[in-house]
Amino acid sequence: MDYSTNYTFLLLEGHVELEKYRYFYFVIALAVYILIICFNTVVIFIIYSDKLLHEPMYIFIAALLFNSLFGAAVLYPKLLSDLLSAKQVTSYHACMLQAFCIYTYGISEFTLLSAMAYDRYVSICKPLQYATLVKMSTVKKLLFFCWFAPSFEIGLLVILTSRLQLCKYKLDRIYCNNYAIVKLSCGDITVNNSYGLFVLCVAVFPPLIFIIYSYVRILNVCLKNSKEFRRKALQTCFPHLFIFISFTVTTCFEVINSRLEGNVPHIINMIISVENGVIPPLINPIIYGLKLQEIFKRIKKHFSWKRGNV
Repeated sequence: MDYSTNYTFLLLEGHVELEKYRYFYFVIALAVYILIICFNTVVIFIIYSDKLLHEPMYIFIAALLFNSLFGAAVLYPKLLSDLLSAKQVTSYHACMLQAFCIYTYGISEFTLLSAMAYDRYVSICKPLQYATLVKMSTVKKLLFFCWFAPSFEIGLLVILTSRLQLCKYKLDRIYCNNYAIVKLSCGDITVNNSYGLFVLCVAVFPPLIFIIYSYVRILNVCLKNSKEFRRKALQTCFPHLFIFISFTVTTCFEVINSRLEGNVPHIINMIISVENGVIPPLINPIIYGLKLQEIFKRIKKHFSWKRGNV
């Protein structure tokens, strides 16, 4: 392999004792990927096939689960291939593409959760205006924004990174991430760090502030209404709030971990780095499938019908 200045490949050296546990890692990763595909696909299919679920709340849920499938598709096929390969190598351009997609997936998750918070806020706090404020045309615009804005922000980040001259070619990770690629550069990375911090602030803090505001208003309305109203409101809000908190926590761990790389044990570094590719895609469909009665009833009905026809 050519290690000259025209080097176009990067080595992924984040795996822990790969030679010893190669097939164990592969089986675990494959099982997780299959479960992610199955769980998310089932809920998306139920929402798509049942016209009674063609409402904004369920459309946002389907979009969130589709985003989970996108994130998993970016991570797992390459990871599974690497686990069975003698050398964990990726081209520089493929690495940049993976970093772009992973970051886009993460930021899109936050924007989608914000759109869902808006839907719940209007539904509970302004029910008489819901049909006007959350029309299907509004849903389409919000979904477009939820994927376009992150793609644009990360696109600029990747362009800035692509201009850097690399002087190292080993990533201490099991997948590509923009900050890790930036650290391979031997040039000035001040602009990259500044813009990366800006993107992080824009991606996290506005959704966080809006979701906290919307839930304070929702809680205030719930306290003024009956027990039955509170039960129904919290039943639809709990899954969203739980998923937002879990995703925010895992994202914070990953951001802090990437900045402290080298100062924490490598096994912990590896586990933290893949949390957002494992936990949200697995728990999102489970939480929504079990907690939202309309989806749960239709899943039960669908599989009961299947068993009855076997």
